Amino acid sequence: MSNPLDTDAGSELFSSYEAELKLVRADLNQKLDQIAELSGEPRKSAVRLAERTLDEANELLGQMRIEKQNIPSATRSRINQRFRNHESDIDASKRQLKTLSSDRKALFGNRYSDNPDGSADQQLEQRQQLLSGTERLDRSSQRLRDSQRIANETEGIGRDTLADLQLQRETIQHTRMNMLESEGYVDRSVKTLRGMARR
Repeated sequence: MSNPLDTDAGSELFSSYEAELKLVRADLNQKLDQIAELSGEPRKSAVRLAERTLDEANELLGQMRIEKQNIPSATRSRINQRFRNHESDIDASKRQLKTLSSDRKALFGNRYSDNPDGSADQQLEQRQQLLSGTERLDRSSQRLRDSQRIANETEGIGRDTLADLQLQRETIQHTRMNMLESEGYVDRSVKTLRGMARR
């Protein structure tokens, strides 16, 4: 039996959106039922599909909200009631999807379940300790690299200093040899002058 409102002036487009929404809602309900039976990655994929279907339903509700403003006031009250019913159904599906998607144990396995014995907190503490240990190791490695760099720089400075000292030693030795040679010249000159004085 056809809906009598379908023949009301201005309600044809609203009824079209409404019929499409009913199909989307049926698809959404089927997806929600499937999610309850899944776990792990299949469950997460099903949740994403249900979220997209829910978005589609909300878009149709938005179109219906706009279109019902164009319906004559004589029949708008009945249209508003139908719209509120659809809106309430979609809100219920949204809450159900939120509940299903917040079940961490079903989505991620026992590692992320809220266990009353505190094992989740213990695992979190272990992960934090592991991260802390990794950070300490990184800092120690960085200090070793800095120490190696400083050692290499010091070694280079030492080599340069030794080279300078060697050059200075050679210069001093050369200067000393020149002084000794000059002293020899002086001694010979003195002897020559003394010999000339005796004559």
